[in-house]
Amino acid sequence: MIERYSRPAMKKVWSDDNKYQKWLEVEIAVCEAWTKVGVIPEEDMTKIRHATFNTEIMDETFKKTRHDVTAFLKSVTASLGSEGRWIHLGLTSNDVIDTALSLQLLEATDILKQDLLSLIEALKQLANRYQHTLMMGRTHGVHAEPTTFGLKMALWWSEMNRQLQRLEDARSNIAVGKISGAVGTHATVTPQVESIVCDTLKIEAAPVSNQIIQRDRHAMFVLTLALIASSLEKFATEIRALQKTEVREVQEPFGESQTGSSAMPHKRNPELSERVCGLARLIRGHSVTALENVALWHERDISHSSAERIILPDACLALDYILDIFTWVMENLRVYPERMKHNIELGRGLVFSQRLMLALVAKGLEREKAYRIVQAHAMTAWDNDQNFIDLSQSDPIVNGLLTQSELDNIFDYSFYSRHVGEIFNRIGI
Repeated sequence: MIERYSRPAMKKVWSDDNKYQKWLEVEIAVCEAWTKVGVIPEEDMTKIRHATFNTEIMDETFKKTRHDVTAFLKSVTASLGSEGRWIHLGLTSNDVIDTALSLQLLEATDILKQDLLSLIEALKQLANRYQHTLMMGRTHGVHAEPTTFGLKMALWWSEMNRQLQRLEDARSNIAVGKISGAVGTHATVTPQVESIVCDTLKIEAAPVSNQIIQRDRHAMFVLTLALIASSLEKFATEIRALQKTEVREVQEPFGESQTGSSAMPHKRNPELSERVCGLARLIRGHSVTALENVALWHERDISHSSAERIILPDACLALDYILDIFTWVMENLRVYPERMKHNIELGRGLVFSQRLMLALVAKGLEREKAYRIVQAHAMTAWDNDQNFIDLSQSDPIVNGLLTQSELDNIFDYSFYSRHVGEIFNRIGI
């Protein structure tokens, strides 16, 4: 991921230094396990605990071997004496690589969880603040019936809580290690050693493996990140739509010295929400690659490895970044209730068409006839910029069936928000 979209904590997780440190943690944990089962002498283990890696030695060795693990092992044994012979005992490269990768993914997930919790709190605040603030609900981009801005935020809050649960499930799914040798048979490293290592690292041992931890686990992880990103894109798209000049019901925060266009000084563009949408597409693309990585030849090939060097860090970095900026947008969102009210009234009462039709049906009119009467007035109001309420009240059939008090009750905006509190209680926000 480019520097612009990399936040420090997540960048540190995916740094080479952290990766190699995790490799070293796994190697030392394996040696500890061999010591516990009586293979490595305690006096040698005392020295192994102080082993280090050296990137300069690794780089020089890699030029010759073209193998990153053998280069790493060379640098580690260079920090030890004769006890260095115990390093990597019975292991294959991916015992170390995959187990360490799980540790990195767990660190990354813990950061993403905190990001999600921050956004969930921001959405909760908006939902409660604007619980009864009426706005126009839109379907197909067209005015439908009123809703509230708070209910829209509660919907998002509920969705992000589902995403939080998915992330926790993905974390549990990826929290496994594999110390089972070249093709997973434990021929050179026992299940007992694997169990001890995974207990030390606070992860589960994969119940069965071949040369690698199976990539359906990693695919689930990236798919979860893609799902979260897709929700963010949905929300950001809504912010963009509501910030349109002719709508202008909300607006991204805009700094005093910020510029929206090099040519047009008046511009205030939803550029943060647009950035969220763009990077969400990137993450979804990575999920396709993760799915492609599930199918490998026999006990393992290396076709997944090069792709994972890109998609796993980048998906985590990109999601961390867009969660952060979208949370900032929601924490500082400008909301315009008066503009929401103005836009509701642009329809000149058309939103009450369903209520009027149902009221006529309740009075005994056939539904099809009631529909035709109401639709005729609605189309006249729409096409001729007339007031639907006035047209309806002047209709003799409507006047013959409904009293003025009943009509006043039908044309009351508060009708649409009367169950919002009940919905809030149901979802526990």
